[in-house]
Amino acid sequence: MDYNVKNHLHPYIYEDIKTITDSNINWPRLKNKTVFISGGSGFIAFYIICALLAGNDLYNNNTKVIALVRSRKKADNKYGELLNRADFELVVQDVCSPVECDRADFVIHAASQASAFHFENDPAGTIDANLTGTLNMLEYAKKSNATSTLIVSSLKIYGEVYNGKDYISEKDLGYLDIDNYKNCYAQGKRAAETLSCCYANQYNMNIKIARPAYIYGPANIDDDRVWAQFFANVVRRQNILLKSNGAALRSFCYVTDTATALLKILLDGENCTPYNIANPNSDVTIRNFAKTAVEAFPELGLTLNFANPDDRNEPVPSPIAPTPEVLDARALNRLGWSAQVDLAEGIKRSVKIMSLQNK
Repeated sequence: MDYNVKNHLHPYIYEDIKTITDSNINWPRLKNKTVFISGGSGFIAFYIICALLAGNDLYNNNTKVIALVRSRKKADNKYGELLNRADFELVVQDVCSPVECDRADFVIHAASQASAFHFENDPAGTIDANLTGTLNMLEYAKKSNATSTLIVSSLKIYGEVYNGKDYISEKDLGYLDIDNYKNCYAQGKRAAETLSCCYANQYNMNIKIARPAYIYGPANIDDDRVWAQFFANVVRRQNILLKSNGAALRSFCYVTDTATALLKILLDGENCTPYNIANPNSDVTIRNFAKTAVEAFPELGLTLNFANPDDRNEPVPSPIAPTPEVLDARALNRLGWSAQVDLAEGIKRSVKIMSLQNK
């Protein structure tokens, strides 16, 4: 039976996957290789895995993909009949347990509890995935004698930065309250990066580090991330209501651009050199993200409203405020990567896919 990726994904989703396979990734380096990725049922891993499998369909790469997942049921729902492919294998276990499976040439550690819900309700499990989970993935990569290992970190490692600039570069480091349990994710990511560089130095491993900005794209309708809630409002044809002035300025990057960046860093990045992933055309405040979501679908007649009428006024930036979560991605640009999807286009794609998934 034919388990071609194109035939088993909705055309809207495959269109996104195709933008990854069409990018300037060094696909020949993955030919006849095995790629292991943790967090296989996660948001970003889904796109990377489907792109690798589609690369086999399109370019005869013969890349084997091994995905570590915690839930077989979730993976079944995510991938469906693609799990019947000979080039796709699941390992069902927690990343906090030692990994025992066939060796891989390339390792991507993308398993993490990145939701504020988990920070509040399972902080111990959140930091464990970033500490024990990273240790287990590094041990697996070491035993595999992997060519390259990618650690997916986060912009949250920067903490509260005061650098006098309007962006954050890879050399900046701000304040984190190490005794606040809500910093379980950020502090865990910091430690994971240090642990990775220890392994690189002590065991002569080739380890790459990526620090993505806020990744957005087609989400579950009940996702608790603020941008996903905006998309859910549009899908449900509801006006967007902000309970704050939405002044926070952040870097956003569409999921396909992020997936392409991660593969670029895996294959071409410098050892133990962190790379920010961000799209300068998607640096936007929360209020303007919501506004763009409304304006992207004028035919729906939706509006952006504020719970507090005073928040309607455009906020004035404070000169004593921390540096905004805007990432400088010039180091990644020098590897030959550039973002292709601007904010309005990314929102349109996301809502289009979420709409078909929630009919």
